[in-house]
Amino acid sequence: QVQLAESGGDSVRAGGSLTLSCATSGFIYTGECVAWFRQVPGKEREGLVVRSRNGVDYYSDSVKGRFTFSQDNNMKTVYLQMNSLKPEDTAMYYCAVDMQREWNCLLESQEYDYWGQGTQVTVSS
Repeated sequence: QVQLAESGGDSVRAGGSLTLSCATSGFIYTGECVAWFRQVPGKEREGLVVRSRNGVDYYSDSVKGRFTFSQDNNMKTVYLQMNSLKPEDTAMYYCAVDMQREWNCLLESQEYDYWGQGTQVTVSS
């Protein structure tokens, strides 16, 4: 059973930084697409960054240059380093795995098979 568990969410002031973690278990990484999403109540889940099999990351325009995806060996833990945070970054943040795809990874939430429970990030002005 694949399980994902996010942590590291907090309340910070605008301009600050946070690093989120996502611990994975129950699967052996063989190149699946792994992504970070966020969601604000009443809005659709927004894809932020996805890493494909060859280690290439695709970032959404909303976070490009401010957020960075990283991982430890074998994707046991993935991270989202968030810098220059803005109030509009306030959301619940999720990691997710698309078990069906290793290339041409998409930032579409419906493509992802497994999700964590989320961790809340609040950015105040």
